[in-house]
Amino acid sequence: MNLPQDLLSQKRVVRWIFIVLGWLMVVLGVVGIVVPGLPTTIFLIIAIWAFSRGSLRFQQWLWHHPRLGLPLQNWYTHRVIPLKAKMLAVATMAMSIAVVAYGLDDGLMSAFLLAVVLLPVAIYICTRDSVPPETL
Repeated sequence: MNLPQDLLSQKRVVRWIFIVLGWLMVVLGVVGIVVPGLPTTIFLIIAIWAFSRGSLRFQQWLWHHPRLGLPLQNWYTHRVIPLKAKMLAVATMAMSIAVVAYGLDDGLMSAFLLAVVLLPVAIYICTRDSVPPETL
């Protein structure tokens, strides 16, 4: 992934903010590998975006990382979401709705509103391919 040099922020402070944000997202993504319910790929997508504006070296490191790079490459090139990630995302959304429904006093209305927001997200996630086209 080669990004034009002009995407990098020219101001030193802003570049450092993007770098810190990128590393924070990498840490959250790595934690998401071992913590059930915490996503991984979305944090890495945010990290590579932040690195593309703060440090091309870190952006290239993440893009070519042997474990973390492949999900990013599959997302950017084919918009692929692995089946395991889809199932975990939809299950987490459903559990969130259930917790809101049973855990709040006005639970049914809040759960309904949450479902209205999460349903389009779940549909989007479920309609993405699960494997890159060349491996079908």
